[in-house]
Amino acid sequence: MTGIGDLTAVQLRDALARGELGAAETTAFFLARIEERDAGLGAFVHVAPEPALERARILDALPAGAPRGPLHGLPLAVKDLHDVAGMPTGYGSAAVTVPGSGAPIAPGDDDLVAVLGAAGAVCLGKTQVPEFGLNCYSENLVAPPARNPHDPAAGAGGSSGGQAAAVAAGMLPVAPGSDGGGSVRIPAAACGLVGLKPNRGRVPTADAQSDAAQLVVNGPIARTAEDAALLLDVLCAPAHGPAHGNVVHRAVGAVPQPSFLEGVRAARRGHLPWGERPLRIGVSTASPFDAVYDIEVSPEARAALDEGITRLRALGHEVGEASIAYDVEYPGAFFDVWTTSMGTAPLDHEQARRLTGLAAAFRERALRRSAVELAQAVSTLRRIERDVVRHYGAWDMVLTPALAMTPRPLGWYWAGHDPEDPAGADQDYMRQCQYTPWTSLVNVAGLPAVTVPTLWTRAAGVDAGPVVPMGVQLIGRPSAEAQLLAVVAQLEDQGLAGTRPPSRAVADGMPPGG
Repeated sequence: MTGIGDLTAVQLRDALARGELGAAETTAFFLARIEERDAGLGAFVHVAPEPALERARILDALPAGAPRGPLHGLPLAVKDLHDVAGMPTGYGSAAVTVPGSGAPIAPGDDDLVAVLGAAGAVCLGKTQVPEFGLNCYSENLVAPPARNPHDPAAGAGGSSGGQAAAVAAGMLPVAPGSDGGGSVRIPAAACGLVGLKPNRGRVPTADAQSDAAQLVVNGPIARTAEDAALLLDVLCAPAHGPAHGNVVHRAVGAVPQPSFLEGVRAARRGHLPWGERPLRIGVSTASPFDAVYDIEVSPEARAALDEGITRLRALGHEVGEASIAYDVEYPGAFFDVWTTSMGTAPLDHEQARRLTGLAAAFRERALRRSAVELAQAVSTLRRIERDVVRHYGAWDMVLTPALAMTPRPLGWYWAGHDPEDPAGADQDYMRQCQYTPWTSLVNVAGLPAVTVPTLWTRAAGVDAGPVVPMGVQLIGRPSAEAQLLAVVAQLEDQGLAGTRPPSRAVADGMPPGG
């Protein structure tokens, strides 16, 4: 039989369901992978082998005929923003860590962890995040940074950076992430994976950070469209509380999607969710941050976009330039809303002194902001949301680069400044917007979007050195996750352009054909 590490998450789930693999055997394999590969990557901040193996043995002991969940025996991990009973929750921050004692131990599971557990998953531990999930890079003051498995001198992205690094390095078969401004799509793109941000209201959400504008939604980070669909089916389970929603994002006459996984499989058999007609896909590199920052599309990002356009046209889709402009009030309103979470974080004065410079600056500005100013910012984003949904509606999907540059070197965002110095905060934030200028708008609009790799590349002008993946972002109409996953499956069937890295340790985590 194919080795455990060669199986996709769906294949692994099926082998567990058929009894060809045991949960304890599978858990032990991935725990060994973590021990072997994580030392140089920093994906995990806490690994819990004994509880994981105990949980797996309990699953193996279920009697024949007993109900088994859709993720029965599948090893997973969660970001260090989520509570797992008996594990520390550090939020990537020295502010919540008790000197000499570490992060506080969670008394119970949060909603996401409870859903994954009810589905039969085995939690192996917690993965690296930026402080309080604020940044698009997973570097903080309490643990080693999450490095990119394809270029360990670069970051894995954020805020789900540890999750993406673990999947790309073959330490996890699939991973749930949370996305408030691109936090699933950014690390997935940096690590050459599929990252899906669902429609607002699609996935019941109770995120660890304050969410005044309903930006955050949980979504899958995976090697394949089928793996992403498998996890999305579980995340959409209605049993774990109310979803953040808005009627503008619910298509008139829409019926519940029975199974995203079956939808991807049907698409591969030729039963496409949009029927026989080609999709109309509008291409844009315009960013809502163009009004305040110099946003450049690097040669690597342009090549990945051009490759995506070529492949989509080869599939028969109609791809053309989309004339899109954005409200100049977006950058200010988004900043005001995004930084509010630091103002609501329950930190005393001594704890606040242990924040990174960026988080400290965000907190100071948030605490000066009045409730009226916050309400005005949310109102501005709601107006922009309506405009974006209407303008994007002229197309079936909108295509952008996934990221504006190749994965950034560790320390790049605050280069020239001490990371504990608030003076570097403006440069840090500007560089984040320049690296990922197309993701946060999708959260504001509440639309579904997916990133998918299209090629391998080196930085422009570099003849040697690491080969890294680059890709594109597809933004769908309201509630169009099934269509997005079907297009990803089509693109996967074409493989990736360029030269694949020779390291098997890295290649284990990559999509077939890459």
